Amino acid sequence: MQLVLASKSPFRRMLLERLGIAFNVFDPDIDESAKPGEQPDQLVLRLSQAKAYAYRPGAQDETSLVIGSDQVGFFSGEILTKPGTQERAVEQLALVSGMMVEFFTAVCLHNPSNGYIDKLLHTTRVYFRELTREEISHYVANEQPLHSCGSFQVEGPGIALTEKIESDDPTGLIGLPLIHLSAMLRKADWPQSNPS
Repeated sequence: MQLVLASKSPFRRMLLERLGIAFNVFDPDIDESAKPGEQPDQLVLRLSQAKAYAYRPGAQDETSLVIGSDQVGFFSGEILTKPGTQERAVEQLALVSGMMVEFFTAVCLHNPSNGYIDKLLHTTRVYFRELTREEISHYVANEQPLHSCGSFQVEGPGIALTEKIESDDPTGLIGLPLIHLSAMLRKADWPQSNPS
């Protein structure tokens, strides 16, 4: 059985490599737009499943277990996605300065050959300190967090923008909660999920 990560995120790829297990990478290339009225938890659960289901094994492929994952931030009724531009990144960080933001990360495991599915929703609360416009502009210009949900990367200098982080899985905020994913793989009886 092969493990497939349905994600183009280099961060998720690096996280999964931490487990020391072999996997292939597939770009799901799906529309990640929110539907009208869709809540952030609903959005990430739907997208993580859509990414996992986007993988279609060929006739000669061995049995696969596919990982789909998605993440958004949520603040004051607004879904915070990848900013895409420096201007939008500065706007997002100015908006959350001194505030708490919830980050929702969903994971979906899917076996296309037998229809097996398992889903998980993980929440992280990030408390940002009061940030000056100069700090924000400097951070965005140097780190270019344009493809990071909420416009910051906790695994780099972005950690200094925060006062505290509340989470039961420290990798959840980076985009793939490995503690929970490991448990999901064991539950799915994936043969290499138990380190020797």
